[in-house]
Amino acid sequence: MVSRDEKSLQKVWAWLIAGMIAYIPANIYPMLLTSTLIERSESTIVGGVIELVQHGSIGIAAIVFIASVIIPIGKFIAVGYLAISVQRRSVASRHARHKAFEAVEFVGRWSMIDVFVVAILSALVQFDTIATINPGIAAVSFALSVIFTMLAAQSFDARLIWDANRTPSL
Repeated sequence: MVSRDEKSLQKVWAWLIAGMIAYIPANIYPMLLTSTLIERSESTIVGGVIELVQHGSIGIAAIVFIASVIIPIGKFIAVGYLAISVQRRSVASRHARHKAFEAVEFVGRWSMIDVFVVAILSALVQFDTIATINPGIAAVSFALSVIFTMLAAQSFDARLIWDANRTPSL
């Protein structure tokens, strides 16, 4: 009887690719749609970071950039690395790969922070005719990307990291 999920890597690749595909519109389309009496504006994730820097909120801009760009790309790389190293049955640095897996799992809990910020802003700033803030299509795409990468990480059977030096049974 085999205790390992034999389809683990297929699930990981499917969810990871879906997450990467959803991440593209999350960065192309507007995350926030802001309307006031005199103007309407749309901002993408990177556009919002640039606006925050221009308004002097460098710390907040850094947090948004790290949470919205650096961490998702890092998760794509880390999960892809783990899947490739297990597929190639690499025995090098199993402990480091296990630490990378734990880091991906930990970061996954905080990945939805952008979506929560957009939801809170949308709920708080609703002055009907004076000003409104609504989530853009990028918010949905970003949420899907985060969910898909979380599913990729959860689909990964971490025990496969330690199985790399074993010979396959017949």
